[in-house]
Amino acid sequence: MNKQSNVYTIIYSSVMVIIVAAVLAFAALSLKAPQQRNIEIDKMKQILSSIKVTATADDAQQLYKKYIIGSKVIDAAGKEIADADAFNVNVAMQVKLPDAQRQLPIFIAKVEDGSTKYIIPMYGAGLWGPIWGYLSIDSDGKTVYGAYFAHQGETPGLGAEIDKPAFYGQFCGKDLFAGGDEFKSIAVQKAGQKPLNGADYVDAISGGTITSKGVEAMLSNSLKPYETFLKTLQTQQIAE
Repeated sequence: MNKQSNVYTIIYSSVMVIIVAAVLAFAALSLKAPQQRNIEIDKMKQILSSIKVTATADDAQQLYKKYIIGSKVIDAAGKEIADADAFNVNVAMQVKLPDAQRQLPIFIAKVEDGSTKYIIPMYGAGLWGPIWGYLSIDSDGKTVYGAYFAHQGETPGLGAEIDKPAFYGQFCGKDLFAGGDEFKSIAVQKAGQKPLNGADYVDAISGGTITSKGVEAMLSNSLKPYETFLKTLQTQQIAE
C-alpha cells in the first residue's frame, strides 16, 4: 500500500486510535479497584478523625474495625431503613432532598474510655466548591464530642482553614439543644458576636466569611433531620 496515500493515512490513524483507546480502557479498569480502595480508606480516616483518632493509609482499616462498632441508616422519623449501607450512602445527593425523603447514615463508635459516640456525615457548599465533614456526638444525644471538616478548593489561609484543628476543635463540647428541648444547630459567628436564638456557637475564620457561613449552613441542613434520633438518645439516657 502506498504510504503516501490518503487511504493509508486514514487506516493508520484509525488503528492508532483503537490501540490507544484499548490501552486507556485497560488502564482504567486496572486502576479502578485500587482507586476505590483509596477512596474508602480516606473516608475511614475522616470518620476516625471525628472521634479524635488519627489514622494513616496503612492502619486506617485496622483502626476503623477497632473503633467503629456498627452503623445504620435511618429516616427522619428515626426508623431504621432495612438493607441500607451507611458507608455507601451518597450524602451529597441526600442533602438535596426534603428531610422526609432522606437516608440518614449513622456510624457508631466506642472510644478508649468505653463510651459510645454517634457519628453523622455532613455535606455542603463553600466559596469555591463542596465542603463536607463528620460530627461525633455523645450518647446523651446533644453534646458534640469531636468534628472533622474538609473541602475541595477553598482559599489557602482563609476558607481552607476549616480543615485545621484550630477551627474544628472549637466544636468539642458544644450543645445541639442549647437552652431547651429543641434542636439548635451550632452557629459560626464573627468573633465577638453571638447568635440571637441562644444556640451554641464557634468563631468564624477571619477572612473566610463565606466558607464559615457555608459550614454553618451545612451543619443545620445536615443535622436537622437527625433531631428525632437525637431526642431518642436523650430519652434513653434519662431512662438509664
